[in-house]
Amino acid sequence: MEFLYEYGLFFAKVATVVVAVAIVVAIIVGAAVKPKSEKGELRLSDLSDELDSLKHHLNAELMDKKAFKQYEKAQKAADKQKAKADTPNQRVFVMDFKGGIEAAEVASLRKEISAVLAIATPDDEVVVNVESGGGMVHGYGLASSQLVRFREANIPLTICVDKVAASGGYMMACVANTIIAAPFAIVGSIGVVAQLPNFNRLLRKHDIDYEQHTAGQFKRTITMFGENTDEGREKFREELEQTHQLFKGFVSQYRPTLELDKVATGEHWFGQQALDLGLIDQIGTSDDLLMRLAGERKVVKVQYQIKKKLADKLGHSASVLVNSCLDSLISRNRSV
Repeated sequence: MEFLYEYGLFFAKVATVVVAVAIVVAIIVGAAVKPKSEKGELRLSDLSDELDSLKHHLNAELMDKKAFKQYEKAQKAADKQKAKADTPNQRVFVMDFKGGIEAAEVASLRKEISAVLAIATPDDEVVVNVESGGGMVHGYGLASSQLVRFREANIPLTICVDKVAASGGYMMACVANTIIAAPFAIVGSIGVVAQLPNFNRLLRKHDIDYEQHTAGQFKRTITMFGENTDEGREKFREELEQTHQLFKGFVSQYRPTLELDKVATGEHWFGQQALDLGLIDQIGTSDDLLMRLAGERKVVKVQYQIKKKLADKLGHSASVLVNSCLDSLISRNRSV
């Protein structure tokens, strides 16, 4: 009976995962058939006020009544003095970019950047929190070009890397006037990679013919199903090298003091190592930076959110369920 109970429990878990995967696949297929809506809304959050409210609440809880009254009096006096001060209205605009393989998140990023550029001046500053391990060249090339718009408008740009900005992520980060990374953030990976399986021998083994017709000698250099040639492989490697040279040139344009031969090897480094190599400018976290800036300026978070349909929400929930199940199955064998 105990064996049957354990087997039933295991079967139920597996069935849950399979059903969740099926839901995700069905939603993805449905989304591919129907055109996606690009409708969204721009949301602004005053981080300065949020931090002030948090500070006020903590002081109210921790101080005695007399000390808290003195604190409130001093705070009001400081606010009045600040209001009277004849200083430019310097603001800090904060954006987050958590990019996937295709850098699809650039759709929201470009909206946020356009909104900020409509009102920002060189007295303002922009902080972008980048988290990405890279992906498709054209996607991250566009994301980087969007950030260049700040440089062209002479608006100071700071990129914060709390976790990872590698490959395409670093392509974005290098545009900044200042790059700040956490001590164990992963930075660099200035390189290009492409890989795909080839099933030609498997197809031949089962007497399956595959035909591919092209116009142009190098319209297709390597293929998944056809027989690849040495000439095609050489051309493909040549294209990868050309892309790498473009990547290196882009990085050199915005960080001219870098020793590219030393850092453009495809390797990645942790924050402190990246600082020593000149890949970043400071060690720190986005939280430290924003708390410091909030004491000096008005800090506003800018977020463009595309409205999700019910299918998208269900897909996200199913994805979370699948990830949770998989994490629970491998957590015993995983370490950091």
